[in-house]
Amino acid sequence: MSLKLTILGCHSATPRISAHPTAQLLEIKNHLFLIDCGEGTQVQLRKYKAKFSKIKRIFISHLHGDHVFGLIGLVSTFRLLNHEMELHIYGPKGIKELITTQLRLSNSYTSYPIIFHELESNKSELIFEDKKVEVFTIPLDHRIYTNGFLFREKIGERKLNMKAISKFSEIEICDYQNLKNGRDFKLNNGKILPNKELTLPPPRPLSYAFCSDTTFKPDIVPTIKNVDLLYHEATFLKDREDLAITTKHSTAEQAAKIAKLADVSELIIGHYSGRYNNLNDFQSEAQQIFPKTTLAIEGKIIEVN
Repeated sequence: MSLKLTILGCHSATPRISAHPTAQLLEIKNHLFLIDCGEGTQVQLRKYKAKFSKIKRIFISHLHGDHVFGLIGLVSTFRLLNHEMELHIYGPKGIKELITTQLRLSNSYTSYPIIFHELESNKSELIFEDKKVEVFTIPLDHRIYTNGFLFREKIGERKLNMKAISKFSEIEICDYQNLKNGRDFKLNNGKILPNKELTLPPPRPLSYAFCSDTTFKPDIVPTIKNVDLLYHEATFLKDREDLAITTKHSTAEQAAKIAKLADVSELIIGHYSGRYNNLNDFQSEAQQIFPKTTLAIEGKIIEVN
């Protein structure tokens, strides 16, 4: 199994030719989740050959323009593409008004249903789950109400140990699913074969935490503890920590401290301020504390197996 993250945009504030605002595409357990939708996101989706038809759930961290101004365009494009399935949008309270007002004033109502899931809790909560994946909010501290999101696979089926199974002719193909579900097998003579002797453990569930705009907030650590992949904003270097405090953003050093405290496997940093020309300085600063740090760059794909 694998988790695949595509960076569509990773810069802060104003879009530029080579600097797109925040948007990410996450593939996990046959889901395709869009995370944030800054201006120009649908162009980036086309550039990196994403399948629009597979995007059924969009997660918006907060209502600042560089994280949401591309959403109305994408919603409208879905209509032009004859999208028919429900589109679920998770975001702060007010996101429904933001989108529906634009649709109403432009007389561009969609031909498909949009289900809004408006968030307002300051505690981590489960906002989506099915048999394969669950998604939790990560309450953050920014100038307006903001959440990050934790995407976590559920424990899958056990794997068949065909070498062991082949020793027992009574075990047929029709029994395989019960074995995958963890059941023991009863032979005709009444003997019970423990499931662990016929199967192998399922793959370890993978996890991804997206921490959008936020000030340094160590109390999120228990929520993101031991995740395989963490994205944490790093708008400034430590030389402008004063600005980070004023604008409620983080530095590369602070993002690395969160990654270290949470004992994550890998850190991605992004949301760079346009006042910096050399992004490698962000990586260097973070790696002083957390060596397994990589830079978010448009078009970059990170896979966890």
